[in-house]
Amino acid sequence: MFVAPTRMSDLMDDVVITETKHEDLHGHHGHAPALTGCPWHDVNEMLQSVGLRPTRQRMALGWLLFGKGGRHLTAEMLYEEATHAKVPVSLATVYNTLNQLTEAGLLRQVSVDGTKTYFDTNTSAHHHFYMEGSHELVDIPDQHLMLQKMPQVPEGYEIARVDMVVRLRKKR
Repeated sequence: MFVAPTRMSDLMDDVVITETKHEDLHGHHGHAPALTGCPWHDVNEMLQSVGLRPTRQRMALGWLLFGKGGRHLTAEMLYEEATHAKVPVSLATVYNTLNQLTEAGLLRQVSVDGTKTYFDTNTSAHHHFYMEGSHELVDIPDQHLMLQKMPQVPEGYEIARVDMVVRLRKKR
């Protein structure tokens, strides 16, 4: 009989994570992950597909991040979730992991006001509403939203990405 773990740390104790690097097995990294719908397996595949070793902390944080569908989280929000799930991790490790996942292309960083940074599990090209009262970031559902005219780019540069954040507040 299968008994679901009650805490993330229980699940982590039962998992053996291979120390063999993905590129040692396949000669490269960057393969498309074979996702099954099982969050734990899928996080392992996602990490290996971008050449990141699936350490216990990356697996646990990845499970929290990607196991609930599309999300927008700050490092502090993820740290709080990890603490509630009994995942032994420091805030510095959460920041480091989020930055590694962003550099690997598994997360998208969205800055609001230059002071608050959200990490988005949806890495496709899309824009956001920022709810000022609740400090919540929400995807704008219109995929056809576009800017009329892009600015002239300085010599030697190209546009990497355009992030539009539309700030909303309750009507007075």
